Amino acid sequence: MIARYTEQADTAPEPDAPDRAGAATQPEPAPQTGTATEPAPQSDTAAPPSEGYWSRLGLVSGLASPEARREFVVVGALACAAAAAVRVPEIFGQRLADDGEFYARNVGLLVLPFLAGYFAWKRRLGAPTLAVLAVAFAVPAVVINFYPFDGGRDPAHTEILAVLHLPLLLWLVVGLAHACGDWRSHTKRMDFVRFTGEWVIYYGLIALGGGVFAGSAAGIFYAIDIDAGEFIGLWLVPCGAAGAVVVAAWLAESRQGVLERIAPVLTWLFTPLFAALLATFLAAMVVTGRGIDVDRDVLITFDIMLAVVLALVIYAVAARDRDAPRGPFDLLQILLVLTALLVDLLVLGAIVGRLSDFGASPNRIAALGENLVLLVNLAGTAWLYLEFWRGRRPFSALERWQTAYAPVYAIWLATVVIAFPPAFGFA
Repeated sequence: MIARYTEQADTAPEPDAPDRAGAATQPEPAPQTGTATEPAPQSDTAAPPSEGYWSRLGLVSGLASPEARREFVVVGALACAAAAAVRVPEIFGQRLADDGEFYARNVGLLVLPFLAGYFAWKRRLGAPTLAVLAVAFAVPAVVINFYPFDGGRDPAHTEILAVLHLPLLLWLVVGLAHACGDWRSHTKRMDFVRFTGEWVIYYGLIALGGGVFAGSAAGIFYAIDIDAGEFIGLWLVPCGAAGAVVVAAWLAESRQGVLERIAPVLTWLFTPLFAALLATFLAAMVVTGRGIDVDRDVLITFDIMLAVVLALVIYAVAARDRDAPRGPFDLLQILLVLTALLVDLLVLGAIVGRLSDFGASPNRIAALGENLVLLVNLAGTAWLYLEFWRGRRPFSALERWQTAYAPVYAIWLATVVIAFPPAFGFA
């Protein structure tokens, strides 16, 4: 391949060089006398370099068409509706400052339906798909608000588990709208993975800008002895965060290609870092001979870390050209998956020991199930990646494994949200 490109480079004409045959017949210009000739004036219609840059980002002419302007209006309306939805419970006595538990249970239900509505409008979903989406949002809403959780003064363990898993379950419902209801399509599942990566980046950038804006607002009003903290904390931040969910999705959809190289770069950056972190952790365990002290906070830390690692792997798979040859980054990916697999096995061993010593509880069973779900995915990923490295399987098999495993996550999340509370007596 390199030889072919070299041959093409040797035989291709130089675009900026003059024609050598014609240059010999052209008369030489007359010598200049007197003052130098002034350069020709720039055309008034020539676009400055910055305008070309913003044009490539799609920010100059992105709203030129009527359809784009219509979409902009719809997105603005949905973002405002999502922002208002955060404040609607105030009408029914659920104050944001006093009823944090209510908002923790319902934050996804208040915001994500508007994001699903954006995809329903953009994809022109039919009535059957809209009915499925309505049921998919309604059932968790009934469960999280009407289950008789019994935790006394503190929230019940099953309630905490449901609250933590519900936003992830609802995000998969949004994926159903993103895929036009065709969730069985592996291609559309992978498109949703790519969309999720770009949405996270856009939302993070909006959050950073919003933080600067909120800090600036607090500072300038403080200079004239006006305390804007209550307005910022109860109105600006929650409403802005809710509206940004829809705006970030619109940016990820309408500005495709702008960040399509940034997300893989972040993956390439953090993959070796996490691989080194996990390898160092395993080496430290061997050297010190210390085991994992499993309590709820430690389990949450490990589960979040393993989920982040798996997200890096999945997005790297989504961003990679399936026809590209094997390279060093693939070895890093294999190292990352294998180290994560070993850490997951160690955590599972500690959880099983905890179960044998103290018996079953909602938190321990949830931790056991989540780590088993991650273990199966990591084991399949490791095996298929090694098969690809040996040349026995195409890379598309690894990509298909990730998309085929998505329903497993949906089933597990629905189990924790819907089935766990009654199974453990809502305790």
